[in-house]
Amino acid sequence: MRPAIDISYGLHGRVKDYAEANDLSLDEAYIEVLETGLETLETQDQQ
Repeated sequence: MRPAIDISYGLHGRVKDYAEANDLSLDEAYIEVLETGLETLETQDQQ
């Protein structure tokens, strides 16, 4: 189940722009952005 969270309008716009620039659906763009961000955080924690 997806969490109900508030995302700022500006942040949503950036993800929407990313989706359009990379020919992704909005869902695909959010998934990609979140996975990339989590991988980056996990890598930083291991250093």
